[in-house]
Amino acid sequence: MTNNINVGFIGAGANTELRHAPGFSSMDNVFLKGVANRSIESGEKAAKKLGIEKVYSNWVDLIEDDEIDAICIGTWPYTHASMSIAALENYKHVLCEARMAMNSLEAHAMLDASLNSPGTIAQIVPPPHTMKIEQHVTDLINEGYIGDIIGVNARIFQGSTFPNPDTPVHWRNRKDLSGNNIMTMGIWYENLMRWVGTASSVLSVGQTIVKNRRNSNGERMEIQIPDYIDIIYKLYGGGVVNFSMSTVAGNFAPELDIWIFGSSGTLRILSSDFSNPGEPELIVKGATISDKEMKILEIPKDKQSSWRVEEEFINSIRGLETVRRTNFTDAVKYMEFTDAVSESLQTGNSVNLPIHY
Repeated sequence: MTNNINVGFIGAGANTELRHAPGFSSMDNVFLKGVANRSIESGEKAAKKLGIEKVYSNWVDLIEDDEIDAICIGTWPYTHASMSIAALENYKHVLCEARMAMNSLEAHAMLDASLNSPGTIAQIVPPPHTMKIEQHVTDLINEGYIGDIIGVNARIFQGSTFPNPDTPVHWRNRKDLSGNNIMTMGIWYENLMRWVGTASSVLSVGQTIVKNRRNSNGERMEIQIPDYIDIIYKLYGGGVVNFSMSTVAGNFAPELDIWIFGSSGTLRILSSDFSNPGEPELIVKGATISDKEMKILEIPKDKQSSWRVEEEFINSIRGLETVRRTNFTDAVKYMEFTDAVSESLQTGNSVNLPIHY
Protein backbone atom coordinates (compact mmCIF):
# COMPACT_ATOMS: atom_id res chain seq x y z
CA MET A 1 0.00 0.00 0.00
CA THR A 2 1.15 3.52 -0.78
CA ASN A 3 1.46 5.51 2.44
CA ASN A 4 1.81 9.25 1.97
CA ILE A 5 0.16 10.69 -1.17
CA ASN A 6 0.82 14.31 -2.09
CA VAL A 7 -1.89 15.90 -4.22
CA GLY A 8 -1.35 18.91 -6.45
CA PHE A 9 -4.23 21.02 -7.78
CA ILE A 10 -4.33 22.73 -11.15
CA GLY A 11 -7.19 25.18 -10.80
CA ALA A 12 -8.90 25.66 -7.47
CA GLY A 13 -12.47 26.53 -8.39
CA ALA A 14 -15.83 25.78 -6.84
CA ASN A 15 -15.70 21.99 -7.10
CA THR A 16 -12.19 21.87 -5.67
CA GLU A 17 -13.27 23.99 -2.75
CA LEU A 18 -16.58 22.19 -2.22
CA ARG A 19 -15.54 18.57 -2.81
CA HIS A 20 -11.96 17.74 -3.76
CA ALA A 21 -9.92 19.58 -1.12
CA PRO A 22 -12.17 18.49 1.79
CA GLY A 23 -12.40 14.96 0.39
CA PHE A 24 -8.64 14.51 0.17
CA SER A 25 -8.05 16.22 3.53
CA SER A 26 -10.36 13.74 5.26
CA MET A 27 -8.18 10.76 4.27
CA ASP A 28 -5.22 9.46 6.23
CA ASN A 29 -1.76 10.25 4.87
CA VAL A 30 -3.12 12.35 2.00
CA PHE A 31 -1.67 15.85 1.81
CA LEU A 32 -2.68 18.96 -0.14
CA LYS A 33 0.83 19.65 -1.39
CA GLY A 34 0.53 22.32 -4.07
CA VAL A 35 -1.66 24.48 -6.29
CA ALA A 36 -1.24 26.27 -9.61
CA ASN A 37 -4.06 28.71 -10.31
CA ARG A 38 -4.70 31.44 -12.88
CA SER A 39 -2.20 33.70 -11.10
CA ILE A 40 0.14 33.46 -8.14
CA GLU A 41 -2.18 35.81 -6.26
CA SER A 42 -5.25 33.63 -6.79
CA GLY A 43 -3.14 30.56 -6.00
CA GLU A 44 -2.02 32.07 -2.70
CA LYS A 45 -5.60 32.93 -1.84
CA ALA A 46 -6.74 29.36 -2.59
CA ALA A 47 -3.82 27.86 -0.69
CA LYS A 48 -4.62 29.88 2.41
CA LYS A 49 -8.32 29.08 2.24
CA LEU A 50 -7.95 25.35 1.56
CA GLY A 51 -4.81 24.61 3.53
CA ILE A 52 -2.57 23.84 0.54
CA GLU A 53 1.14 23.86 1.31
CA LYS A 54 2.80 25.34 -1.78
CA VAL A 55 1.90 27.72 -4.63
CA TYR A 56 3.37 27.26 -8.12
CA SER A 57 3.70 29.98 -10.73
CA ASN A 58 2.52 27.62 -13.48
CA TRP A 59 1.03 24.17 -13.87
CA VAL A 60 4.05 22.68 -15.66
CA ASP A 61 6.25 23.23 -12.60
CA LEU A 62 3.65 21.53 -10.41
CA ILE A 63 3.43 18.48 -12.67
CA GLU A 64 7.21 18.15 -12.90
CA ASP A 65 7.74 18.36 -9.14
CA ASP A 66 8.90 14.95 -7.91
CA GLU A 67 7.19 15.53 -4.57
CA ILE A 68 3.75 15.53 -6.22
CA ASP A 69 2.17 12.08 -6.60
CA ALA A 70 -1.28 12.90 -7.96
CA ILE A 71 -2.79 15.77 -9.93
CA CYS A 72 -6.35 17.07 -9.53
CA ILE A 73 -7.27 19.09 -12.63
CA GLY A 74 -10.05 21.57 -11.95
CA THR A 75 -9.86 23.71 -15.08
CA TRP A 76 -12.26 23.99 -18.03
CA PRO A 77 -12.28 21.38 -20.84
CA TYR A 78 -9.98 23.29 -23.21
CA THR A 79 -6.95 22.47 -21.02
CA HIS A 80 -7.88 18.95 -19.86
CA ALA A 81 -6.05 17.02 -22.58
CA SER A 82 -2.74 18.87 -22.44
CA MET A 83 -2.62 18.86 -18.64
CA SER A 84 -3.71 15.23 -18.22
CA ILE A 85 -1.28 13.95 -20.86
CA ALA A 86 1.61 15.93 -19.37
CA ALA A 87 0.80 14.61 -15.90
CA LEU A 88 0.59 11.00 -17.09
CA GLU A 89 3.84 11.33 -19.01
CA ASN A 90 5.40 12.38 -15.71
CA TYR A 91 3.86 9.28 -14.08
CA LYS A 92 1.42 11.24 -11.96
CA HIS A 93 -2.01 9.88 -11.10
CA VAL A 94 -4.77 12.05 -12.61
CA LEU A 95 -8.20 13.06 -11.38
CA CYS A 96 -9.63 15.34 -14.07
CA GLU A 97 -12.79 17.39 -13.84
CA ALA A 98 -15.60 16.65 -16.29
CA ARG A 99 -16.12 17.05 -19.21
CA MET A 100 -13.17 14.90 -20.23
CA ALA A 101 -11.96 17.01 -23.16
CA MET A 102 -12.95 19.28 -26.04
CA ASN A 103 -13.70 16.33 -28.34
CA SER A 104 -13.24 12.60 -28.64
CA LEU A 105 -9.92 12.93 -30.49
CA GLU A 106 -8.44 14.60 -27.42
CA ALA A 107 -10.19 12.05 -25.21
CA HIS A 108 -8.56 9.16 -27.08
CA ALA A 109 -5.17 10.85 -26.72
CA MET A 110 -5.76 11.05 -22.96
CA LEU A 111 -6.73 7.38 -22.84
CA ASP A 112 -3.61 6.42 -24.84
CA ALA A 113 -1.43 8.43 -22.43
CA SER A 114 -2.94 6.59 -19.46
CA LEU A 115 -2.33 3.20 -21.10
CA ASN A 116 1.27 4.21 -21.85
CA SER A 117 1.85 5.18 -18.22
CA PRO A 118 1.70 1.85 -16.37
CA GLY A 119 0.86 2.00 -12.69
CA THR A 120 -0.93 5.35 -12.90
CA ILE A 121 -4.58 5.87 -12.04
CA ALA A 122 -6.62 8.02 -14.45
CA GLN A 123 -10.11 9.11 -13.44
CA ILE A 124 -12.68 11.63 -14.63
CA VAL A 125 -14.88 13.28 -12.02
CA PRO A 126 -18.33 11.68 -12.41
CA PRO A 127 -21.73 13.36 -12.29
CA PRO A 128 -23.26 13.27 -8.80
CA HIS A 129 -26.91 13.56 -9.85
CA THR A 130 -28.01 9.93 -9.77
CA MET A 131 -25.52 8.35 -7.38
CA LYS A 132 -28.14 7.63 -4.73
CA ILE A 133 -30.42 5.66 -7.05
CA GLU A 134 -27.97 4.37 -9.67
CA GLN A 135 -27.29 0.90 -8.29
CA HIS A 136 -30.93 0.11 -7.55
CA VAL A 137 -32.18 1.26 -10.96
CA THR A 138 -29.40 -0.71 -12.67
CA ASP A 139 -30.24 -3.83 -10.65
CA LEU A 140 -33.96 -3.53 -11.41
CA ILE A 141 -33.26 -3.42 -15.15
CA ASN A 142 -30.64 -6.18 -15.07
CA GLU A 143 -32.88 -8.44 -12.97
CA GLY A 144 -35.74 -8.12 -15.46
CA TYR A 145 -38.13 -5.83 -13.59
CA ILE A 146 -39.22 -4.16 -16.84
CA GLY A 147 -38.25 -6.95 -19.25
CA ASP A 148 -36.48 -5.98 -22.46
CA ILE A 149 -35.95 -2.26 -22.99
CA ILE A 150 -38.23 -0.83 -25.67
CA GLY A 151 -37.47 2.84 -25.28
CA VAL A 152 -36.39 5.69 -23.05
CA ASN A 153 -37.85 9.19 -22.91
CA ALA A 154 -35.61 11.63 -21.05
CA ARG A 155 -36.35 15.32 -20.56
CA ILE A 156 -33.67 17.32 -18.76
CA PHE A 157 -34.48 20.99 -18.26
CA GLN A 158 -32.73 21.65 -14.96
CA GLY A 159 -32.25 25.34 -14.28
CA SER A 160 -34.20 26.24 -17.41
CA THR A 161 -35.51 29.79 -17.75
CA PHE A 162 -37.13 31.76 -20.52
CA PRO A 163 -34.60 33.11 -23.08
CA ASN A 164 -32.73 36.14 -21.82
CA PRO A 165 -29.85 37.61 -23.87
CA ASP A 166 -28.72 39.64 -20.84
CA THR A 167 -27.81 36.49 -18.95
CA PRO A 168 -23.99 36.52 -18.59
CA VAL A 169 -22.05 34.11 -20.77
CA HIS A 170 -20.95 30.91 -19.01
CA TRP A 171 -17.96 28.83 -20.03
CA ARG A 172 -20.41 26.11 -21.14
CA ASN A 173 -21.70 28.62 -23.73
CA ARG A 174 -18.25 29.10 -25.25
CA LYS A 175 -17.05 26.62 -27.85
CA ASP A 176 -13.45 27.78 -27.43
CA LEU A 177 -13.56 26.69 -23.78
CA SER A 178 -16.02 23.79 -23.89
CA GLY A 179 -15.44 22.27 -27.33
CA ASN A 180 -18.17 20.01 -28.67
CA ASN A 181 -19.79 19.64 -25.24
CA ILE A 182 -23.39 20.88 -25.17
CA MET A 183 -24.93 22.09 -21.90
CA THR A 184 -24.81 19.11 -19.51
CA MET A 185 -25.67 16.59 -22.24
CA GLY A 186 -22.55 14.47 -21.72
CA ILE A 187 -23.22 14.23 -18.00
CA TRP A 188 -26.73 12.92 -18.54
CA TYR A 189 -25.69 10.56 -21.32
CA GLU A 190 -23.18 9.12 -18.87
CA ASN A 191 -25.95 8.63 -16.29
CA LEU A 192 -28.22 6.95 -18.85
CA MET A 193 -25.31 4.87 -20.13
CA ARG A 194 -24.97 3.27 -16.70
CA TRP A 195 -28.64 2.20 -16.77
CA VAL A 196 -29.42 1.26 -20.35
CA GLY A 197 -26.08 1.02 -22.16
CA THR A 198 -24.39 2.88 -25.00
CA ALA A 199 -25.63 4.36 -28.26
CA SER A 200 -25.07 2.64 -31.59
CA SER A 201 -26.29 5.56 -33.73
CA VAL A 202 -27.27 9.17 -33.09
CA LEU A 203 -29.58 11.65 -34.82
CA SER A 204 -29.91 15.14 -33.40
CA VAL A 205 -31.65 18.45 -34.04
CA GLY A 206 -30.83 21.59 -32.09
CA GLN A 207 -30.96 25.33 -32.06
CA THR A 208 -29.35 28.27 -30.34
CA ILE A 209 -32.16 30.46 -29.08
CA VAL A 210 -30.03 33.04 -27.25
CA LYS A 211 -27.56 33.86 -29.99
CA ASN A 212 -25.41 36.25 -28.00
CA ARG A 213 -24.67 36.96 -24.37
CA ARG A 214 -22.64 39.49 -22.42
CA ASN A 215 -19.11 38.62 -21.29
CA SER A 216 -17.42 39.85 -18.11
CA ASN A 217 -16.68 43.16 -19.84
CA GLY A 218 -20.32 43.65 -20.80
CA GLU A 219 -19.57 43.03 -24.48
CA ARG A 220 -21.79 40.88 -26.66
CA MET A 221 -20.43 37.44 -27.62
CA GLU A 222 -21.83 35.18 -30.32
CA ILE A 223 -23.04 31.86 -28.92
CA GLN A 224 -22.55 28.79 -31.13
CA ILE A 225 -23.47 26.03 -28.69
CA PRO A 226 -27.16 24.98 -28.79
CA ASP A 227 -29.35 25.75 -25.81
CA TYR A 228 -32.19 23.50 -27.03
CA ILE A 229 -31.57 20.03 -28.42
CA ASP A 230 -33.47 16.87 -29.26
CA ILE A 231 -31.56 13.61 -29.75
CA ILE A 232 -32.75 10.20 -30.85
CA TYR A 233 -30.32 7.35 -30.44
CA LYS A 234 -30.42 3.60 -30.77
CA LEU A 235 -29.01 1.35 -28.07
CA TYR A 236 -26.62 -1.51 -28.76
CA GLY A 237 -28.67 -3.72 -26.48
CA GLY A 238 -31.94 -2.82 -28.21
CA GLY A 239 -34.32 0.07 -27.72
CA VAL A 240 -34.43 3.73 -28.69
CA VAL A 241 -33.78 6.79 -26.53
CA ASN A 242 -35.51 10.14 -27.02
CA PHE A 243 -33.45 12.72 -25.16
CA SER A 244 -34.45 16.40 -24.90
CA MET A 245 -32.42 19.07 -23.11
CA SER A 246 -32.64 22.83 -22.80
CA THR A 247 -31.65 25.73 -20.59
CA VAL A 248 -34.20 28.07 -22.20
CA ALA A 249 -37.43 26.04 -22.13
CA GLY A 250 -38.94 28.33 -19.51
CA ASN A 251 -39.65 28.19 -15.81
CA PHE A 252 -42.44 25.64 -16.17
CA ALA A 253 -40.45 22.92 -17.95
CA PRO A 254 -39.86 19.78 -15.85
CA GLU A 255 -36.44 19.80 -14.20
CA LEU A 256 -35.99 16.08 -14.75
CA ASP A 257 -38.33 13.38 -16.04
CA ILE A 258 -37.01 10.06 -17.37
CA TRP A 259 -39.22 7.15 -18.47
CA ILE A 260 -37.77 3.71 -19.21
CA PHE A 261 -40.26 1.51 -21.06
CA GLY A 262 -39.84 -2.25 -21.11
CA SER A 263 -41.66 -5.28 -22.48
CA SER A 264 -43.13 -6.10 -19.07
CA GLY A 265 -42.77 -2.98 -16.95
CA THR A 266 -41.98 0.72 -16.68
CA LEU A 267 -39.64 2.85 -14.58
CA ARG A 268 -39.87 6.59 -14.08
CA ILE A 269 -37.22 8.81 -12.49
CA LEU A 270 -38.21 12.35 -11.63
CA SER A 271 -37.08 15.11 -9.32
CA SER A 272 -39.00 16.01 -6.18
CA ASP A 273 -36.58 18.73 -5.15
CA PHE A 274 -34.04 20.45 -7.39
CA SER A 275 -32.89 23.05 -4.88
CA ASN A 276 -29.48 21.38 -5.08
CA PRO A 277 -29.03 20.84 -8.86
CA GLY A 278 -25.82 18.88 -8.33
CA GLU A 279 -27.55 16.24 -6.22
CA PRO A 280 -31.31 16.58 -6.73
CA GLU A 281 -33.71 14.55 -4.65
CA LEU A 282 -34.90 11.90 -7.07
CA ILE A 283 -37.94 9.66 -6.92
CA VAL A 284 -38.05 6.27 -8.62
CA LYS A 285 -41.45 4.96 -9.61
CA GLY A 286 -42.19 1.62 -11.18
CA ALA A 287 -44.86 -0.83 -12.30
CA THR A 288 -44.86 -4.25 -13.88
CA ILE A 289 -47.34 -5.77 -16.30
CA SER A 290 -49.49 -7.06 -13.43
CA ASP A 291 -49.74 -3.72 -11.57
CA LYS A 292 -52.66 -1.34 -11.89
CA GLU A 293 -50.69 1.82 -11.19
CA MET A 294 -47.14 3.01 -10.68
CA LYS A 295 -45.78 3.19 -7.16
CA ILE A 296 -42.75 4.73 -5.51
CA LEU A 297 -39.89 2.25 -5.23
CA GLU A 298 -37.87 2.72 -2.07
CA ILE A 299 -34.11 2.61 -2.52
CA PRO A 300 -32.57 0.07 -0.12
CA LYS A 301 -30.01 1.74 2.13
CA ASP A 302 -27.36 -0.82 1.24
CA LYS A 303 -27.69 0.20 -2.43
CA GLN A 304 -27.62 3.94 -1.88
CA SER A 305 -24.38 5.62 -2.86
CA SER A 306 -23.07 9.10 -2.27
CA TRP A 307 -20.09 11.22 -3.24
CA ARG A 308 -16.81 9.42 -2.53
CA VAL A 309 -14.81 10.33 -5.63
CA GLU A 310 -11.65 11.37 -3.79
CA GLU A 311 -11.76 8.22 -1.66
CA GLU A 312 -12.17 6.03 -4.75
CA PHE A 313 -9.24 7.79 -6.44
CA ILE A 314 -6.90 7.39 -3.47
CA ASN A 315 -8.00 3.81 -2.80
CA SER A 316 -7.32 2.98 -6.44
CA ILE A 317 -3.80 4.42 -6.15
CA ARG A 318 -3.31 2.24 -3.07
CA GLY A 319 -4.64 -0.85 -4.84
CA LEU A 320 -7.71 -1.18 -2.62
CA GLU A 321 -10.28 -0.82 -5.41
CA THR A 322 -10.59 0.08 -9.08
CA VAL A 323 -12.10 3.21 -10.59
CA ARG A 324 -15.80 2.86 -11.39
CA ARG A 325 -16.88 6.49 -11.61
CA THR A 326 -15.47 7.35 -14.12
CA ASN A 327 -12.54 5.58 -15.80
CA PHE A 328 -11.03 7.00 -18.99
CA THR A 329 -12.50 4.20 -21.14
CA ASP A 330 -16.08 5.06 -20.18
CA ALA A 331 -15.37 8.78 -20.45
CA VAL A 332 -14.21 8.31 -24.05
CA LYS A 333 -17.61 6.77 -24.81
CA TYR A 334 -19.50 9.88 -23.73
CA MET A 335 -17.05 12.07 -25.63
CA GLU A 336 -17.67 10.01 -28.79
CA PHE A 337 -21.40 10.44 -28.20
CA THR A 338 -20.84 14.20 -27.86
CA ASP A 339 -18.98 14.31 -31.17
CA ALA A 340 -21.66 12.21 -32.86
CA VAL A 341 -24.33 14.65 -31.69
CA SER A 342 -22.29 17.60 -33.00
CA GLU A 343 -21.72 15.94 -36.38
CA SER A 344 -25.40 15.08 -36.72
CA LEU A 345 -26.33 18.68 -35.90
CA GLN A 346 -24.08 19.91 -38.69
CA THR A 347 -24.98 17.36 -41.36
CA GLY A 348 -28.55 16.42 -40.53
CA ASN A 349 -27.52 12.76 -40.82
CA SER A 350 -27.48 9.86 -38.41
CA VAL A 351 -23.99 9.09 -37.08
CA ASN A 352 -22.85 5.58 -36.14
CA LEU A 353 -20.87 4.76 -33.01
CA PRO A 354 -18.17 4.11 -32.05
CA ILE A 355 -16.25 6.70 -34.05
CA HIS A 356 -13.30 5.27 -35.99
CA TYR A 357 -10.30 7.46 -36.70
